[in-house]
Amino acid sequence: MTPSATHTHRFAGLDRYAIGLSGLCMVHCLATSVLVALMSTASGFLLDPIFHEVGLTIAIGLGALALGRGVLNHGYMMPAAMGALGLGIMAGAMTLPHDSGGETLWTIVGVGLLAFGHDLNRRADS
Repeated sequence: MTPSATHTHRFAGLDRYAIGLSGLCMVHCLATSVLVALMSTASGFLLDPIFHEVGLTIAIGLGALALGRGVLNHGYMMPAAMGALGLGIMAGAMTLPHDSGGETLWTIVGVGLLAFGHDLNRRADS
């Protein structure tokens, strides 16, 4: 195996993990909205800003690794641009009030775009 192929193989699963994390984020957003509507006591933990800040930090780190690796390996910028747009929307959604519903909607849009970017990256590696 060439050094480039070894490097590609080592990080090949990052996009799958990132897509999985995007799915978990979407489930979290939807579940939080439902739980807040049903049980306001549950919202204290799930709506804690640190929970969202840590999640976004992990998403940014994983996105930078997986999507950045993709640009270096296959040279296509579209997956990284799509992922960056999704991360930007997710970060912007954190500035919206929790009780307006807009935060959930924009976070889901951002997560979907980020997952799409990772899927494009995964397909470009194939």
